[in-house]
Amino acid sequence: MAVAANTPIELIHRVYGTLDERLAVGRRRLGRALTLAEKVLVNHLDDPETGGLDRGVSYTDLRPDRVAMQDATAQMALLQFMTAGLPEVAVPSTVHCDHLIQAKENGKVDLMAALEGNSEVYDFLESVSAKYGIGFWKPGSGIIHQVVLEQYAFPGGMMIGTDSHTPNAGGLGMIAIGVGGADAVDVMTDFPFNIRWPKLIGVKLTGSLNGWTAPKDIILEVARILTVKGGTGAIVEYFGPGAESISATGKATICNMGAEIGATTSLFGYDDAMARYLKATGREEVADAANAVAHHLRADDEVLANPEAYYDQVIEIDLDTLEPLINGPHTPDLSRPVSRVGADAQLNGWPTTISYALVGSCTNSSYEDITRAASIAREAAAKGLRCQTDLMITPGSEQVRATIERDGLLADFERIGATVLANACGPCIGQWSRSDVSEGDLNTIVTSYNRNFPKRNDGLSTTLAFVTSPETVVALAIAGSLDFNPLTDTLTNDAGEEVRLSVPVGVELPDQGFTAGESGFIAPPEDASAVEVVVRPDSDRLQLLEPFAPWDGNDLVELPVLMKAQGKCTTDHISAAGPWLKYRGHLENISGNLFAGAVNAFTGEAGTGKDITDGQTRPYPEIAKRYGEAGIRWIAIGDENYGEGSSREHAAMEPRFRGAAAVITRSFARIHEANLKKQGVLPLTFADPADYEKVGEDDRISILGLADLTPDAPVQGRIHHADGATTDISLLHTMSPEQIEWFRAGSALNIIRRNTAG
Repeated sequence: MAVAANTPIELIHRVYGTLDERLAVGRRRLGRALTLAEKVLVNHLDDPETGGLDRGVSYTDLRPDRVAMQDATAQMALLQFMTAGLPEVAVPSTVHCDHLIQAKENGKVDLMAALEGNSEVYDFLESVSAKYGIGFWKPGSGIIHQVVLEQYAFPGGMMIGTDSHTPNAGGLGMIAIGVGGADAVDVMTDFPFNIRWPKLIGVKLTGSLNGWTAPKDIILEVARILTVKGGTGAIVEYFGPGAESISATGKATICNMGAEIGATTSLFGYDDAMARYLKATGREEVADAANAVAHHLRADDEVLANPEAYYDQVIEIDLDTLEPLINGPHTPDLSRPVSRVGADAQLNGWPTTISYALVGSCTNSSYEDITRAASIAREAAAKGLRCQTDLMITPGSEQVRATIERDGLLADFERIGATVLANACGPCIGQWSRSDVSEGDLNTIVTSYNRNFPKRNDGLSTTLAFVTSPETVVALAIAGSLDFNPLTDTLTNDAGEEVRLSVPVGVELPDQGFTAGESGFIAPPEDASAVEVVVRPDSDRLQLLEPFAPWDGNDLVELPVLMKAQGKCTTDHISAAGPWLKYRGHLENISGNLFAGAVNAFTGEAGTGKDITDGQTRPYPEIAKRYGEAGIRWIAIGDENYGEGSSREHAAMEPRFRGAAAVITRSFARIHEANLKKQGVLPLTFADPADYEKVGEDDRISILGLADLTPDAPVQGRIHHADGATTDISLLHTMSPEQIEWFRAGSALNIIRRNTAG
């Protein structure tokens, strides 16, 4: 299988070549017209005649066109793949080194430090990619989602990626789904990708963006409407005249941050903006192919004429009246207009002085984003203004960096005092060596990132992070305060004059075209027989995996509750990023962060609980280690939307490694629930959410009748209270017959091993 720095046109022709026949099957089976999401899914069904199409009910096998992995999650995914015993991956796959570069000084210095400090991991990823036919993008090449958009995404395609912001490719009309590494292993070993057929949310956009309003404001508004769990189990499909007025990279921003509402993915229909972007990034052949089947790459006319009849929910947003928004702190759905954030800050006791401003991330680092933000910086310098706080800029890819450097945009930022970071994720994922504040110092940052959970960006729970558009971030950096409305307020320049900032001006695509910069792609050799993949036995960064034990056939009887989480418990709370990223390839070492951020529902304290072996209070990671070493199996209890956020499967593998038998919650985020299933942990929900309150600190829990575990049937639970009383509760699950087999086998990977060995 030839591996290239782009998607071969032959693959795209194969995908488009089945559209007529398969979409006819879909319309016949459903008896109606199709939405765009349905068209792409039907065209990728493993069996278009029998694959389940019942929204929110059927588990369905799909055949994605490609797999993409970032370096932090690729380590565990490829360690799992290595155990399958196959000579190469079954579908085009790539690894992108973007997560392990820490922001500290500037782009050049930080990249050199990363190359030195992460050499063992980079060498492993490069060699394992070469061994198994995987494309490898070196550190400094750019953020995975920007590179995928520039090189691999195509309208009507389907991919999975081991990062929750994989839906970024929806900006080019692709169904792109964030998954855990075990799902990626399924596809790379030629098994289908299994997922519950999604519900559909339609977002109709009318009018057009104007003034200070940006594509980011659209998804911030959607997050306000749907909240962080309103998109769970659904694909969000954007349409309407307003959608056609947005650039391809603007569409990507909106799809990218759909992860923050729990959506399976998001996408837009194919249009002229996508064609322009494809041509500008050297893919005219792809644009021509898409133009030839354009009617298949949009929702059917009947859907657009009467969307309420085809979507489970329809939201309408008038872009003419949409205001610039800023969301946060602590959650990406707490929204208000920029004009009101200063008053909200004063009302809630949030510092209005901004300690840092940050532009970039996979959500907002395109050429158009940078040009809009740079236009503010350029005008500010001309009017005698400079940043009143530290401003950091992250280009999304080497192609974007080289192009904006050539066009003078980096210089525009530097003239107002900004620092340009490496082409990487950096502070967006907690890769930030920050020294100006410490834990306990309440401070405010503004970013154009996607997530703003406590500790997310700098590891400090007392940092309040607000998310907004890049141009608004730059304006607030120049003002230095949340209490500034760039639409109406003035600033005092170095001459003592009152000046205003003009409306930002963006350029959709560079007039001179993109320049590639330094090439970062390494193709695997045609003959990989001599390639050796080395994992040192004494490494503290990498560790070969041992299979998890299969289910022993018995019920789970009177297991202790290691942790009961109160309120929001994201994958960051379960398995923190930041400094822990260096252990993403070493399951034992990274388990040292298990539940370190979870808030104990019994004490209100984060990261500590009661050890049932001696009654002492200890950090959760230490308790989990003690239980694991003693052979004590245990249960964790979660609140609503447990496991929201990142796709990191470590948040499922660590509990499994330390002895978790089940996680019981009021509700799950989609990816985390899937990851628990993959690792053989029972993900259960309270049939009555109020039963969450009945679980005490010293209680034990039994899960009974597991021999009869079947889809759609409740599971009996029993709480054994410390006073000797018992309470029977009903527990629910969403496992399919195949997923129940994962539990019985000990993990999905155990089944892959068994099948590939046979």
